[in-house]
Amino acid sequence: MSLEKNKQNAIEFYRMAYLGNPKLAIEKYVGNEYIQHNPDVADGTQGFIDYFERMQKEYPEKSIDFVRCIAEGNLVSLHTHQSWPNDDHYVTMDFFRFDDTGKICEHWDAIQQIPKKSANPNTMY
Repeated sequence: MSLEKNKQNAIEFYRMAYLGNPKLAIEKYVGNEYIQHNPDVADGTQGFIDYFERMQKEYPEKSIDFVRCIAEGNLVSLHTHQSWPNDDHYVTMDFFRFDDTGKICEHWDAIQQIPKKSANPNTMY
């Protein structure tokens, strides 16, 4: 298992799904099982596909930037900036577990809306 390969695969998997092709993302990067921990997304591959297809139809102009990617063992973490319509921005942290064959098999995430005002001068990145 290569940490760099897992990092590349996690980024490409999420980019592909986020930008409108979750079926291909599942085919290329997910193994025999996909455990989902986000309570807004149904468990399994079909739940993932349904969620991202709906997001693409409802918000085709959304975008994502990958700020950092960290890998350790069989886990990859992505720190992203998501831009949505109406100047709505989110910072996300996604964690992916890879199986022994190098395929994604589990996902956790945390999402926080970026506020218009901050009590400090630091960014969320």
